[in-house]
Amino acid sequence: MTDTRRRVKVYTLNEDRQWDDRGTGHVSSGYVDRLKGMSLLVRAESDGSLLLESKINPNTAYQKQQDTLIVWSEAENYDLALSFQEKAGCDEIWEKICQVQGKDPSVDITQDLVDESEEERFEDMSSPGLELPSCELSRLEEIAEIVAASLPSPLRREKLALSLENEGYIKKLLEIFHVCEDLENIEGLHHLYEIIKGIFLLNRTALFEVMFSEDCIMDIIGCLEYDPSLSVQRKHREFLTKTAKFKEVIPISDPELKQKIHQTYRVQYIQDVVLPTPSVFEENMLSTLHSFIFFNKVEIVGMLQEDEKFLTELFAHLTDEATDDEKRQELVNFLKEFCAFSQTLQPQNRDAFFKTLSNMGILPALEVILGMDDTQVRSAATDIFSYLVEYNPSMVREFVMQESQQNDDDILLINLIIEHMICDTDPELGGAVQLTGLLRTLVDPDNMMATTNKTEKTEFLGFFYKHCMHVLTAPLLANTTEEKPSKDDFQTAQLLALILELLTFCVEHHTYHIKNYIINKDILRRVLVLMSSVHSFLALCALRFMRKIVGLKDEFYNRYIVKSFLFEPVVKAFLNNGSRYNLLNSAIIEIFEYVRVEDIKSLTAHIIENYWKALEDVDYVQTFKGLKLRYDQQRERQDNPKLDSMRSILRNHRYRRDARSIEDEEEMWFNTDEDDLEDGDPMVLPSEKIKNSDDLMDPITKFMERKKCKSFGL
Repeated sequence: MTDTRRRVKVYTLNEDRQWDDRGTGHVSSGYVDRLKGMSLLVRAESDGSLLLESKINPNTAYQKQQDTLIVWSEAENYDLALSFQEKAGCDEIWEKICQVQGKDPSVDITQDLVDESEEERFEDMSSPGLELPSCELSRLEEIAEIVAASLPSPLRREKLALSLENEGYIKKLLEIFHVCEDLENIEGLHHLYEIIKGIFLLNRTALFEVMFSEDCIMDIIGCLEYDPSLSVQRKHREFLTKTAKFKEVIPISDPELKQKIHQTYRVQYIQDVVLPTPSVFEENMLSTLHSFIFFNKVEIVGMLQEDEKFLTELFAHLTDEATDDEKRQELVNFLKEFCAFSQTLQPQNRDAFFKTLSNMGILPALEVILGMDDTQVRSAATDIFSYLVEYNPSMVREFVMQESQQNDDDILLINLIIEHMICDTDPELGGAVQLTGLLRTLVDPDNMMATTNKTEKTEFLGFFYKHCMHVLTAPLLANTTEEKPSKDDFQTAQLLALILELLTFCVEHHTYHIKNYIINKDILRRVLVLMSSVHSFLALCALRFMRKIVGLKDEFYNRYIVKSFLFEPVVKAFLNNGSRYNLLNSAIIEIFEYVRVEDIKSLTAHIIENYWKALEDVDYVQTFKGLKLRYDQQRERQDNPKLDSMRSILRNHRYRRDARSIEDEEEMWFNTDEDDLEDGDPMVLPSEKIKNSDDLMDPITKFMERKKCKSFGL
């Protein structure tokens, strides 16, 4: 059986002063030849790899906090912490550290945090602690001055902290606080504010444990209500006791857990609201307060996760049709907070946490919640869904594929997410932006797994294009039935831009799935209708979508563009933009320049043969004349094959494209299983929608005639 006494979590403090989990393992101490000294070793419980190898330096300050934590600094900006599962294990390792440093294990800190000056050394020899005045109302000003004078010196802070601990001074101060409030002694209350604020800056866990105990914490908050810099008293206690109500959505039977939740909320409130914003010099003095809150949250999540009865009851109420809306909202908000706390867990424990929620039925529960009318509840459910997607998208994909076998497309979880994105009522579409990001994560092949027997990418993308893509593209198709968008207000344009952003991502990452969908549904033609939008950002999104397709240099796409005359709306937009030098102008020129530089022959021929008359007068860039030159060279090679052959030899094969790559690509495409295609349909070009070339050129010719008339003043 594994010795749980030595089981620890390893943490490091990052640049944002937040603790990062480095893994769980078992700690031991022993002599390491390479480090030439006694060292702390932590080996991972998963694979036995070394998580930590740290020499116990005689001069390093080790701190013992909350009975199960040991914290120290390896370098100036590198703090470490060991969080023990059991107090006994922490005591054993603490004794080893104290033994190496020659310290009494009863101390909570083994060294002064900073080397003191010679003057302080002399002072240290004369007195082991700082002598505080007797705790009386008449001496509060003197006490406040001593606290303020001690803060700049590390040694004085240490001695002050020891005196406060040993004499039970904090509780005596709080007794005086009650007297001052009863007497309405504002001057005394102002001194107490300065004293308590100074004690926070001592950064001592032992003092925090006293201050944050059940019988002291509200009085501590009361002292901090009387800020001398404010003209009126702040009402923090009134808020915590009357406004902020603790609701047990599911009764918590463990009194220790309940007390820990109360304590963590109040300490977080002290940090975020009560204490003044720390200065640059004070910020590091509150690191222990940050650590106190962090480890409390870790403990709360662990205790809740282990309470099977609590979780079972939570999900039973969440999915019960008899649960009223108000109760369900409270349950959802609790679950959201629970998931937020889980971010403090280390990766393997977080994985187990979400696995537990999955087994309890969190995804079916979210499906029920997202179908509700209450926007606040749906918003909280979306936040929970985002935690699940960001941490384990494969779990979500597996669920939605399984439910598709039993449910209609309309009530699939992923389609509910798409519908909420489409129906977002926020003028800025904040919710839609968040949901678009989640959908992008779900359809991203880079985070999909492959096994011996199946590929998640193949299965999920096949599912998505069959059951969900039509829901995503519905607003686009509904708005592009004519030559111009049927609705062109700002909010609709924003929504269509988000949809295009996601479709552009699919073009880049989904190869034949999106290719088949675009060509069969004639999506590019519909997208290019948006080039005539009054909103430039939407026209640019449409152009970016086409640019991504052209950039693939895929002959399937190229043939589709050529046969459907899909450069026509681009040329129209370019001509309608006139001589304005703006982003749209540059982006359109860039797509033609790309065709020229990459020598995409089919597109070059199509552009020159159909649109040269409209573009030949554009001379402020050489792009179109360059395209014409490319086209002429192609025709010359076609008319004189021997010359083309000689040029190929002279190029020494540098520019020869390997024909096998094209053959392999097309063979892969035509060998694709029908299941991978949309409903097993073959890929066909929408030839029935192709216009006659004369009809296509007519509007452009008319535009050019109007332009010439204006230039001659007719």
